[in-house]
Amino acid sequence: MIEVSVALIAVAFAILVIFLIKTLRAATQSLDKTTQTLQEVQKTIDELSYEVKQTIRHANDITVDVQAKMKQIDPVMDSVQNLGEVLSEVTQAAKQVSTTLIDRMKSSKRHTPAPQRSQVSTASSAEQRTVQSYATINESTGATKQAPSWVKYVDVAAEVWKKFRR
Repeated sequence: MIEVSVALIAVAFAILVIFLIKTLRAATQSLDKTTQTLQEVQKTIDELSYEVKQTIRHANDITVDVQAKMKQIDPVMDSVQNLGEVLSEVTQAAKQVSTTLIDRMKSSKRHTPAPQRSQVSTASSAEQRTVQSYATINESTGATKQAPSWVKYVDVAAEVWKKFRR
């Protein structure tokens, strides 16, 4: 009986070892495939990381370029802002002058029946024509004041602008 029991135990142990060997071989094959897959993934990651680094470097170059161009555009934007402010001031001043002139003309028409022109001369520049027109208006209203100095500058600026556009 002991011999039969030992033989039975030996057969059971042999069957157990055979199944363990099959299981270990399957596990080894799975680990080999996993290792192979991980190597491929590592290779792909290395390739992608190089491309990602190149893309990031390119993006950084573009960012630096854009920043440099923005710095170059800043003075232009400042000039545009200043030009807008100047135009606003000129418009405001022109509005005030025209309002004042209209008021003077209305008041002169009420008080004086027909103003007389003393001298009529041909003016050669826009500045002279403007000064002459103010002088004529001032004479007709009885004022002896000259045209404001900023009006001369506006006319000079307009002449420069016309020459620049040509």
